[in-house]
Amino acid sequence: MDFSLSDEEKAIRDTARAFIHKEVEPLEQEVLRRERRHQPGLDRSELRELQLKAKQFGFWGLSTPEEYGGMDLPAVLQSLVWTEVGRSFVPFRFGGEADNILYFADESQRREYLVPTIEGERVSCFAITEPGAGSDAANITFSARRDGDDWLLSGEKTFITNGNDADFTIVIAVTDKDRDVRAGGATAFLVDRAMGWRSSHIQTMGEGGPAALVFDDVRVPARNILGELGQGFDLAMRWIGKGRYIIPSHALGIAERALRMAIEHANTRHTFGRPIGQNQAIQWMIADSEVELEAARWLVLRAAWTVDQGIDPRHASSMAKLYGANMVNNVVDRVMQIHGGMGYTRELPIERWYRSVRLLRIFEGTDEMQRMIIARDLLRGFTQIGGHLA
Repeated sequence: MDFSLSDEEKAIRDTARAFIHKEVEPLEQEVLRRERRHQPGLDRSELRELQLKAKQFGFWGLSTPEEYGGMDLPAVLQSLVWTEVGRSFVPFRFGGEADNILYFADESQRREYLVPTIEGERVSCFAITEPGAGSDAANITFSARRDGDDWLLSGEKTFITNGNDADFTIVIAVTDKDRDVRAGGATAFLVDRAMGWRSSHIQTMGEGGPAALVFDDVRVPARNILGELGQGFDLAMRWIGKGRYIIPSHALGIAERALRMAIEHANTRHTFGRPIGQNQAIQWMIADSEVELEAARWLVLRAAWTVDQGIDPRHASSMAKLYGANMVNNVVDRVMQIHGGMGYTRELPIERWYRSVRLLRIFEGTDEMQRMIIARDLLRGFTQIGGHLA
């Protein structure tokens, strides 16, 4: 495979890099000050303003089809752009996006949910995780029962990203208790907050935080079923699988920025009459970080490449997420060690990264789940050693 970039691809990557450097990085000190005061780094209006500036740069809907005004970038280019986003710790993401499974909506739902989400007028969240069902998504008990032409939804979802900001959720509910969730027993619903569900913030070791969503016989009309009755688990797996190469792409940017900080500090911080970078212990931490970073880069690019080639990406994406998430944890840990006490303070972003990157090994598929997928593929002969299709 050839990962050399065309002139157009280089231009897109470099334009994204220029935008992050010009418009996002200057906000970093203010974001740190706000977060030290336990305030959001960016509020919703500020994020929207940044997204509209990015739109002027040509970045709107990285994965959104052109018919909806998006860029519809191939996966490799999306990966490169998300790496650029990761270089800054400002909580920014490009606008013009919608959950990938919202494209299963019918025409009426597209007008009410999909298009307003792409345009930034509505905020969504995806809800499958429950207090008793995390990695084992098939163990959900959140229920939906028929009541005339409507459905009544009851139960709790937890650790829901954007759950406190969303004005509607895509929630996966058990609609047929006699069938396995994986075989038609679950359905996806589009549920407005105004229909009656409520959310509460969950404190975590990172900034911001997910939410718990509570439904108590929330009435949802049958027209709000997303996709088909019984298709919920399949849609959920499509949603979860979407981020498996995006997450480590973002991790690459974090690791690159952090490692550059470590190199600069190692060259300018003097102890015992010389730069600490002349000490072998520091050199080895920098060398190990560069090797792991480069290895992760190729795993991530290969995973994105499989998507673009129409090859089943699950095996390659699981390897990229597993290795990439651990890589950035290792790099940030070393960078903190190189900075010593200053790295542990909230004056620098290192301790913030230290907390935030720990989540990458948990959400949208834990390390253990990725290992299970990788091993299962090999043991069952779905994939041969070396990643070639059997």
